[in-house]
Amino acid sequence: MTFKEAEQRVEELSNQIHDLDKKYREGAPDISDQEFDIMMNELIQLESDYPELLKVTSPSQRVGGEVSQNFENVAHAIPMLSLSNTYDKEDLTDFDDRIKKDINLDQVEYVCELKYDGVALSLTYENGILVRAVTRGDGIKGDDITKNARTIKSIPLQLTGEFPDILEVRGEVFMSKNSFEENNLKISVENEIRRQKGNKEQPLLANPRNAAAGALKQLDPKKVAEKKLDMYAYQIASDYEKITSHYDGLLRLKAWGFNIPDTFEINSDIDKVWDYITSWDQKRKDLPLETDGVVIKVNQMDLHKKLGNTAKSPRWAIAYKYKAEAAKTPLLSITYQVGRTGAITPVANLEPVQLAGTTVRRASLHNANEIERLDLHYNDVVYVEKGGEIIPKITGVDKTSRREGATKVNYIENCPACNSTLERKEGEAQHYCKNYECPPQIKGRIQHFVSRKAMNIDSLGGETIEQLISIGLIKDAGDLYSLTEEKLSQLDRFKEKSINKLLSGIEESKNIPYEQVIFALGIRSVGSTISEKLAEVFTDIDKLAEATEEEIAELYDVGSTVAVEVKKFFNSDVQLEFLDKLKSAGLKFKLEKQEVKDTLESKSFVCTGKFSIYSRNEMHALIKQNGGSVKTSISKNVDYLVAGEKAGSKLKKATELGITVLTEEEFSEMINN
Repeated sequence: MTFKEAEQRVEELSNQIHDLDKKYREGAPDISDQEFDIMMNELIQLESDYPELLKVTSPSQRVGGEVSQNFENVAHAIPMLSLSNTYDKEDLTDFDDRIKKDINLDQVEYVCELKYDGVALSLTYENGILVRAVTRGDGIKGDDITKNARTIKSIPLQLTGEFPDILEVRGEVFMSKNSFEENNLKISVENEIRRQKGNKEQPLLANPRNAAAGALKQLDPKKVAEKKLDMYAYQIASDYEKITSHYDGLLRLKAWGFNIPDTFEINSDIDKVWDYITSWDQKRKDLPLETDGVVIKVNQMDLHKKLGNTAKSPRWAIAYKYKAEAAKTPLLSITYQVGRTGAITPVANLEPVQLAGTTVRRASLHNANEIERLDLHYNDVVYVEKGGEIIPKITGVDKTSRREGATKVNYIENCPACNSTLERKEGEAQHYCKNYECPPQIKGRIQHFVSRKAMNIDSLGGETIEQLISIGLIKDAGDLYSLTEEKLSQLDRFKEKSINKLLSGIEESKNIPYEQVIFALGIRSVGSTISEKLAEVFTDIDKLAEATEEEIAELYDVGSTVAVEVKKFFNSDVQLEFLDKLKSAGLKFKLEKQEVKDTLESKSFVCTGKFSIYSRNEMHALIKQNGGSVKTSISKNVDYLVAGEKAGSKLKKATELGITVLTEEEFSEMINN
């Protein structure tokens, strides 16, 4: 075959397979899987023989390329906000009333869409070609899983028709009920072979949503392709002047080649919206995929901009969640888990029961108050629900089934791991083990330290941590930095490759930024967001250690509880010794200086009220990064007041003094320009 003939055949096969993919997406394939595979294998062979003919838009890229070592964490161009949730009709009416009041209209058009239980994905197209697929992550950053996304047939590699140069599309990746059953059947068959060979069995997939999420995290795209995932597109995220309504956007997505469910509906009456919700609550069980609610969106795109967003969710949309599915099952026993802070959490062990597509064996009991409220007795038959259809919880007891003489469940008095007496602060629901050397606490603190949002040492799992502790190689996370190849060779089944990977991960963690290091310290009540706020104000660890409770507590959204815990941490000799180890290892304990621009040079600002785009501390940081200064009170020396919702007396005083008042949007525009 000449190069020209190969080029023509590759183009012919690519076009045929793209057409077949489209028919597959439409649910009307017209050839067998075997015939399809023959065509695909021929294309793959030709592209292997003539590498210069391989294009990123080739359908062969769906079957998987090289195995990734990890996923790059990338920022979303437009944050992937979550939706506000509601469970009752009254909240929907309040939502409708608020929308009408905010935009001063008597009637609003809504698009109602079923809320599919899957994994949100952001897809970026450049000149119609798929160039990036990113998971939601924390809404600000997510994992780049482009290679995995290319294996999903319902995600177009190349758009059809007319489209903008740059386009961002949001969709929900899911595993259909049929694919879920097929995957579990395959695992069951493979497990039978494993049993015959005396090998360990692979667990069955728990439910379609978790199965889809797990598949997308596979490092080998070929394994993702085997799971037969699908995607429904639900939003054009980037600005596109040719659409004026969300409904137009859905039709445009379909024209570009995306799968769009045919279950959406437009209504201009909130009672009609409620009819849609109640109607689909009955019908949704017959759908080929799992749903857990309805999303209600304002249809007109110009109103989206007018209504805006809060820090976490758009004001122009709301999600109604269907009532959690419930089941009855016997309570077998209760175990008590010890967290890294010493918090004790009781867990109910249940006779396995099917619930919302999952086999439930355990449910949280939260604390002693919850056990007392339920009046739990051993061997009770309990009612189990999945809160938001995800986390199982016990909601009640069938007391008519209680056996005579059943033993009441009494909360334990001693730690299940170290036998120390448990303590419970007045006014708190949680019991704590105060033994800092309690083994599960040590393990938990180290697991937190190496976790992704902290030091991101992903090659260090729970079993390895237990081994390191048990043979005395580490007592805390600071000891990780003194590990050597010789020391690690003492671990069971830990060969040269694993040793080098772990040591490399530990070394790379020294480049983790200061705000993540604060989070990694594991200070009680200090999450990743609070850590960032502390780092912005106390720009090195010594400043944070020397800060008073009052200085910490006065930070916006921080408060006295956090301040007490931070001071307690830095006043502890044990923690200071731990910090010394980390300092000696060369971790970053200072905020890296960002380039200061002169956009706001010599300008002073006061920020007041509630903001939706930035937090108060983020706004202060932006002002300083752009050469401005931040004041805490209004005076004639202030140039600008940035006023959010409920600005109060500062807004009144600024107006009286003739100070320029900016909205948050105007401030953002000033910074970006």
